[in-house]
Amino acid sequence: MNSIPNAQPMANTFFPLFLFFLLFHFPSLSPAKLQLNFYSNSCPQAEAIVRSVMHKAFIREPRSVASVMRFQFHDCFVNGCDASMLLDDTPTMLGEKLSLANINSLRSYEVVDEVKETLEKVCPGIVSCADIIIMASRDAVFLTGGPDWPVELGRLDSLTASQEDSDQIMPSPRANATSLIDLFSKYNLSVKDLVALSGSHSIGKGRCFSIMFRLYNQSGTGRPDPAIEPRFREELFKRCPHGVDENVTLNLDSTPYVFDNQYFKDLVGGRGLLNSDETLYTFGETRKYVRFFSKNQSAFFDAFVEGMSKMGDLQSGRPGEVRRNCRVVNGQSVII
Repeated sequence: MNSIPNAQPMANTFFPLFLFFLLFHFPSLSPAKLQLNFYSNSCPQAEAIVRSVMHKAFIREPRSVASVMRFQFHDCFVNGCDASMLLDDTPTMLGEKLSLANINSLRSYEVVDEVKETLEKVCPGIVSCADIIIMASRDAVFLTGGPDWPVELGRLDSLTASQEDSDQIMPSPRANATSLIDLFSKYNLSVKDLVALSGSHSIGKGRCFSIMFRLYNQSGTGRPDPAIEPRFREELFKRCPHGVDENVTLNLDSTPYVFDNQYFKDLVGGRGLLNSDETLYTFGETRKYVRFFSKNQSAFFDAFVEGMSKMGDLQSGRPGEVRRNCRVVNGQSVII
């Protein structure tokens, strides 16, 4: 396993990205001890249980599985795939749930809680929360009409979390294609991986908060982003006027409950919701992949699976455990 020092800091919106790349290290891509069918002997029902609980969550609230699907990105980019993002704050630790990228954005933690509780009844102390995130993310894609694929498992759960690391690593909705390419390259993820993985926005919703600058002050001009298609812009003005509750949500693409390539078609049409989405079409190096995926859903699915698998291999090399409760390390009590 390739290990890293504390995978601290990617520049947040207030710090230049290049300073971060010069100063800090990232998780490495490594198979660690991951393998297919990891729980075939210790908990043979594990993957079926995860899919069953995810299916029930999808029936209750379709948006919830989109939320869980994005857990993999928010977890793996911050010190590797170790379920650090699931830890609640403690008196001595500020976790990642209230970080800039996660607060008022990530949701449906209770779905993972339900998965874990079910697994603990059948196979106590066996299945890690980090592996649950990987399985649940895969199942969220499949349950909404996307591809299915085998996942390698065997991760351990972290013993700590860091709000600071999440703040400094996770990109902003304002990110442009250049900064995103630089970030992904530090994880050995290609431009194609970046565009394909951005297709996770094929399902789910975003907040007015994330687009207000695009609508009213793009690049400090006091005007909307000219890349926004005029009719779509008028629709956004109505949904997100000045003074609106900025937690009001909007669809990330025009088929928010179906995992398909409509996201890329929307980008081509100037109907990308987030700046970090539309920039993939307005920037030359990424545009070719947006166009390709908009015309070839099968190719998008294949590239998405490849990107998710590579991202799932990110490991920090730090000590870990299999948590009994995904919100706390073993030996600690849940603070109510």
